[in-house]
Amino acid sequence: MRLSLQLVALLMIATAAADAQVVPEATGPRSLPTAGNLNYSVRYSESAEFGTLLGDWQSGTVSGSAGYANGIEHLPFSLDFGGGYTWPISGVAYNTGFYENLFLSQGFVERKWNLQVSDNVGYRRQTPTTGFSGVPGTGEPIGVPNPSPTSGESILTLNTTTVNNTATGEFQRTLSHTMIFNAGASSMLLRFPDANGLDSDDLTANSGLTWRPNARNSLGGTYEFSRFTYPGSSVSFVSHVVLATYTRQWTRRLNTTGGLGPEWIESSDSAILPSSIRVSANAGLTYQMRSESIGVNYTHGTNGGGGYLLGAELDSLNGNFSREYGKKLTVGITGSYMRTTGLNSNGVTNAEYGGAQATRRLGRYFNAFASYTAINQTSSSSLSANVLSGLQQIISFGIGYSPRQVELRH
Repeated sequence: MRLSLQLVALLMIATAAADAQVVPEATGPRSLPTAGNLNYSVRYSESAEFGTLLGDWQSGTVSGSAGYANGIEHLPFSLDFGGGYTWPISGVAYNTGFYENLFLSQGFVERKWNLQVSDNVGYRRQTPTTGFSGVPGTGEPIGVPNPSPTSGESILTLNTTTVNNTATGEFQRTLSHTMIFNAGASSMLLRFPDANGLDSDDLTANSGLTWRPNARNSLGGTYEFSRFTYPGSSVSFVSHVVLATYTRQWTRRLNTTGGLGPEWIESSDSAILPSSIRVSANAGLTYQMRSESIGVNYTHGTNGGGGYLLGAELDSLNGNFSREYGKKLTVGITGSYMRTTGLNSNGVTNAEYGGAQATRRLGRYFNAFASYTAINQTSSSSLSANVLSGLQQIISFGIGYSPRQVELRH
């Protein structure tokens, strides 16, 4: 509880600091930077979870979410927050307590260059799956593009407190009407306060060039360096990736991208974690219409081990679909498959989850929702007892209060 309250305080401080980045008026008395667009919602849901070896249980959740964008073209700032509290109604008390996720983004845009910095911090009682906060069955929209970066938790858990933070910076400079220079850096931290997982840190830097011969096609080349360390272990490793990419804008609505290249792994202790040469790849597709969106993404590369391994090779495939039927009904579908293979050949963990949700507006401000989520995992590795094994199913119903977007003015 103390850690959760500390995190809430930090999130409030971070929110206030981020809002303060908006430049006040040059003359006259100072005023609060309230211009922009604000949306928020609060929800109550009840869930029935069953299918695991742990038994069946029911829980209730009070949650909320908020989003803010200042609308300033050369200094765009945005904030997204999702969080809540879950308590047991019957059965065993798993995945209960507070959870929060906060994403902040600040841009600096000039005629020939732009800089984007962001930070994502999350506190949960389980591996994130569906929705922005990562907690299924709360009524958050699913099947829509998620602004939250990945947490590095590719191995699914139950009743496991995790804290993750990802800070990123991306710089882009237009060199000519066909050539763009790109550079970026990120830092990912994963912690298990209850000491039932492997703490890890990931520091990444990259740079590259993108050539746009015309408005529809882009060719690129990128070098990426990553260093993975573990606070509780002397073992560390670095990876070097050289990636060739191609992006195609088929229509205003349809876009595809893909990348392929070699990856070199260098270990600090080859007896525990051997060095190797591997392949890195990614592919993506997005299709966006006014009332419908589709997205599919695939990545193949190295991560920090999902919280339980000293480095792993990860295959990740995820997709989402969202559609509005008139002004009252929205349907969202999302799914993901993750295959985590230890770099030291100590087993394979296969995890998959999928969810579907229907939300119907009731009048002007209220809505009702129903969702189904299935989460499954199998592993040939010897992992902790808190790692999910088998199939877990979640059925949820709830009601929410969600007014339309508010336009704020000074």
